Amino acid sequence: MEQISVFDMLKIGVGPSSSHTLGPWRASQKWIQELKDNDQFYKVKSVAIELYGSLSLTGMGHATDKAIILGLSGADPETIPVDSIDGIIQKATDSCEIQFGGERNIQFNVVEHLLFKKSFLEFHSNGLMFRALLDDGTHLSETYYSIGGGFVVKEGQEQEESKIHEHGKLPFPIETGVDLANHCSREGKSISQIVMQNELIWRSEDEVKSEIDRVWKTMFECMYIGCHTEGILPGGLEVERRAYGLNKRLMNGLEYADMNSWFESIRKLNNPFHKVIKWVSCYALSINEVNASLGRVVTAPTNGSAGVIPAVLMYYLCFVNKFAGQKEIERFLLTAGEIGSIIKKGATISAAMGGCQAEIGVSSAMAAGALTDLLGGSPDHVLMAAEIAMEHHLGLTCDPIGGLVQIPCIERNSMGAVKAINAAEMAMERNPKKAKINLDMVVETMWQTAQDMNSKYKETSEGGLAVSVNISAC
Repeated sequence: MEQISVFDMLKIGVGPSSSHTLGPWRASQKWIQELKDNDQFYKVKSVAIELYGSLSLTGMGHATDKAIILGLSGADPETIPVDSIDGIIQKATDSCEIQFGGERNIQFNVVEHLLFKKSFLEFHSNGLMFRALLDDGTHLSETYYSIGGGFVVKEGQEQEESKIHEHGKLPFPIETGVDLANHCSREGKSISQIVMQNELIWRSEDEVKSEIDRVWKTMFECMYIGCHTEGILPGGLEVERRAYGLNKRLMNGLEYADMNSWFESIRKLNNPFHKVIKWVSCYALSINEVNASLGRVVTAPTNGSAGVIPAVLMYYLCFVNKFAGQKEIERFLLTAGEIGSIIKKGATISAAMGGCQAEIGVSSAMAAGALTDLLGGSPDHVLMAAEIAMEHHLGLTCDPIGGLVQIPCIERNSMGAVKAINAAEMAMERNPKKAKINLDMVVETMWQTAQDMNSKYKETSEGGLAVSVNISAC
């Protein structure tokens, strides 16, 4: 059984895509580490990378080329100062060299050594092959797959390495929603309590709480940056940042000095329903505008859907329970992470495999379930809310215009957040025992739908809005 931590589902990284940016970046790092382990790193004379399938078709718009250069240069997506990215890319392009692994300069011509192949490899739509020429003339190659949400596997190791050998067996193994519900019922615990017990095989409780705090602070800072940055997004579509103006209008002249006073000021506002909905949209838009501009975000469970979960959590903190704090944040993110893990195990969180249902649909399900937990719902109510949200995203395609994570991606986060809130409220008013459909049924259906979906609608920009909308009209 695959063992997935909450922090595998909620990763800190750089936009705009977890599968096309974070994944290739991590693959570059893994390859370099493998070269070092095999005593080959210092023998490398030059390298070349081949991108396949969706990575090739939308890689330029998703900054895959930049991610690989950054990964090969030894930068880490969690810690790199985002304002240094353009300089690193420009230096590599101008000099036809990269500082390989951050240690030594080697030949690297972006045009000649970074190749976009439109063909698809068999295992996954997001394939990339690393090639190296050693100083003795030896040629090496390795193939990796970016399978969504920043997860990466090496060819020949497609069944992702379980953490069971290194850390031991989970006290509460969870493969399905039924497994989770049974653990909760038998132990008399909430979902977040069950998840916390599982997390303890990897880190202490204090470490879990500290990491949750770091994840939330990254989400919160991202929202604040997005709400206070105006202008046009990069990429050529001339998409205007909207969170800045929306935040300004909703604050209505109210003054504040920093992130915390901004947050407290929102809590003090008397917001009617229509303004609450605008705030939810503002939160979601802000994060995905930062994501689209190569800012630091949290995959939740992907970069393209990064705005849904923090938007719904902010909704709860600002408008439902204004006295909530760290305890509620921990419960929310632990619950959300486990729901995402269940869907990943049973289906996919990769738009290149399943369309946008695998990204916005999953994030909406995660947020709906987590919100239901904070609203006082039972574990069965939580799973029902996740089911409702996922069900009503089935069949959603991924058709980014120009290959950029902007249209329709940014707005879809707002829609996913609003659907999550509605799903939670609907679940709270129902008896889960009378439900005709459970989460596991919807997960299975989502996977079947993903397999039936035409590849044009799986992050290739070869169908849907990507071809029906004239880019020049944008």
